[in-house]
Amino acid sequence: MIYIDDELRRRIDHALEDRCPMFIATVSADGEPQISMRGSVLVFDRDTLAFWERGWRNSAANIQNGSKVVLFYRHPTERVNLRFYGTATMYREGAIRDNVMSRTVQGELDRDPDRTGAAVLVRLYRVNQLSGEVLQER
Repeated sequence: MIYIDDELRRRIDHALEDRCPMFIATVSADGEPQISMRGSVLVFDRDTLAFWERGWRNSAANIQNGSKVVLFYRHPTERVNLRFYGTATMYREGAIRDNVMSRTVQGELDRDPDRTGAAVLVRLYRVNQLSGEVLQER
């Protein structure tokens, strides 16, 4: 079972503020890997992360409904390193998009003044430490 507790929620929701932006890894249809920072990652619910997609470059192209992705959280001074594996779904309109946009850090929204971005939900199926130790699994 995946369960994002309150401490983990705090870490994720404040990652950018703590100077620990998360990274997302995706893969294109032809197998080309891509990694990029995401300052807008937040906890959507107890087993789902979300972020605001505003760049519309490689990562966005790689995230198709049902695409598997991995998000990486690292807090170097506290020596916390976590990988979040999940299935991504993009929402270009509707209530879920509006919900994520309303919870996205202002700095990320400022970089999308026309609000052309989309919400991406990542339903988690595994959380593990950098060592590979599985902490949670669906």
